[in-house]
Amino acid sequence: MENQSSTRRHVTEAELRSLVRRGFGDRTAITDWRELTGGTYNAAYAVTLGESTELVLKVAPPPELKLLSHEVDLMRTEVDFYRRAARVVTVVPEVVHADFNRDLIGTDFAFLSRIAGTDLNRTRDELTPAQLATVRGEIAAHAARLHTVTGPAYGYPLRGSRSWQPSWRGAFGAMVDDILADALRLGSALPTPPDRIGDLLRRHADALDEVRRPALVHFDLWDGNIFVAADPAGPVRVTGLIDGERAFFGDPLAELVSMTLFRELDDEPEILAGYASAGHGSLELTTAARRRLTLYTIYLYLVMCVEGATRGWDGPERVEYERWLAGQLDTQLGRLGQARQA
Repeated sequence: MENQSSTRRHVTEAELRSLVRRGFGDRTAITDWRELTGGTYNAAYAVTLGESTELVLKVAPPPELKLLSHEVDLMRTEVDFYRRAARVVTVVPEVVHADFNRDLIGTDFAFLSRIAGTDLNRTRDELTPAQLATVRGEIAAHAARLHTVTGPAYGYPLRGSRSWQPSWRGAFGAMVDDILADALRLGSALPTPPDRIGDLLRRHADALDEVRRPALVHFDLWDGNIFVAADPAGPVRVTGLIDGERAFFGDPLAELVSMTLFRELDDEPEILAGYASAGHGSLELTTAARRRLTLYTIYLYLVMCVEGATRGWDGPERVEYERWLAGQLDTQLGRLGQARQA
């Protein structure tokens, strides 16, 4: 499905020049620029300044758009994520200039350093199984380092969100309530009525009480947000973790959902091994942990089922895609329904 989205706020050349002047001064020359079309939320541009300064400009959707409940000020979350993550990992973009005044183009924007390499979604099939396993282990090790960053509370930060709570059970419950309310508001087709989904998830909320520290979680580490490149010695290495706007503070286990999107974690032992290799603890898949993992998978699939209604997507491709997604969600709901409570 083509990544056309009504949330992307495109900029003209004149607007770009005003943004560059704001961030880098009147004398900074724009050598080259082009739109990057891979995303479905922000607009993004590859921008070259002067002879060799290669940046990515990200432009947030217009703030007046009615999006999902948690999609408020996401660029501010992304900037905050990179700044926190940079303390513990070297593979996130540097925030070169961020502007939240909204006085130039009516919305937030940020210039980030450009990551070398190519996203794993495009290069995955070119890797050998051993290379891919090594990359997935390395991603997990970076995630383990991210999770050493502790937040002041649980949930989505920086937006006065209902999910900003003193407990993970409270935060995740509010996150679920918000996306189910969005589903009702937008008329999203789910395999089970939203109230029944909410009831099922609440019956398993006791498993969330095991989470005692609000760790920084990217929550969008699917292959399209992982950049890789071959280093001079030959091995394929992770060069970047991008698109941190979906970050929250919560259970590190939730990171595994996007890292294994539509795959089974048990089929990829290199992920848990790579996580442990970072030296910051391991993720143990106890019975309660597996219930939590199913809860987080359901939440992500709910977001994916609902968000299309806010993106301006239409036509048979969207219908087919969302029907398939609903089937994936139904499978996870069945898995949770069969799980034993402690």
